[in-house]
Amino acid sequence: MEWFNDTVVREFIFLGFSSLAGLQQLLFVIFLLIYLFTLGTNAIIIATIVLDRALHTPMYFFLSVLSCSETCYTFVIVPKMLVDLLTEKKTISFLGCAIQMFTFLFLGCSHSFLLAAMGYDRYVAICNPLRYTALMGRGVCAALVAAACACGFMVAQIITSLVFDLPFHSSNQLHHFFCDISPVLKLATQQSYFSQIIIFMLCALVLVIPLLLILVSYIHIISAILQFPSTLGRYKAFSTCASHLIVVIVHYGCASFIYLRPKSNYSSSQDVLLSVSYTILTPLFNPMIYSLRNMEFKSALCRIVEKTIPLPH
Repeated sequence: MEWFNDTVVREFIFLGFSSLAGLQQLLFVIFLLIYLFTLGTNAIIIATIVLDRALHTPMYFFLSVLSCSETCYTFVIVPKMLVDLLTEKKTISFLGCAIQMFTFLFLGCSHSFLLAAMGYDRYVAICNPLRYTALMGRGVCAALVAAACACGFMVAQIITSLVFDLPFHSSNQLHHFFCDISPVLKLATQQSYFSQIIIFMLCALVLVIPLLLILVSYIHIISAILQFPSTLGRYKAFSTCASHLIVVIVHYGCASFIYLRPKSNYSSSQDVLLSVSYTILTPLFNPMIYSLRNMEFKSALCRIVEKTIPLPH
């Protein structure tokens, strides 16, 4: 489709996998299996936490919210991507692109602040165990999740408005498989330096502030753990934090590289590859990391299975 300089772009064409035309059916099968497995594992985690009263604690409450968030996160991007892998016309409307970007940013930013809330939960559990129940009551947990969602909503609203208020009159070919910030900005007819600075600062704040909070929490956590008298106690304390730390490293590592690197280092093919990792693979690994490393969760899952499917005597 050809667009002239005086024609307003009304839809975008995704070219993220255009260089892999011969492999698109294979990619469809692989991504579909990963997506279904991700939905299944997150559904199992949520159901187990809801059904087993032993898991009705702040840590598992946050884990269930994280699983819900990642289920929605993948739903925003993966189904559309799967359809595009099987069709020749890989388009999305201008409004649809804006909605996809807003939802993706809202969930992604909320995810960052939720990881900070989970870090605070671990800090209270290890550094103030006697006051844990009082400090991490239901109201506090709900308020932390609400605050994470509110911050994500505001940041997503501002960034999406700044991006889509720019004029789009030239190309509509998006070198990506979903509407991310950098690929869409590249198509704007006129770049606003002020908008770019605000977007960069917001992305930096969303990543830096939660990460600093997590680092402060873990400085206190490590200091407290090293004072534990028994090796077994130190091991148990470290093991409860290990899963969270792995997820934090993966999330902030990928996000920082995508959104905080210099514009001169932008590469469409590199971005597509990295985006596959944090939109498809990371939501798959996160629930597996939390569930497979956690004996308490596995015991609860076994109890739920035994109640649901009684074993023959």
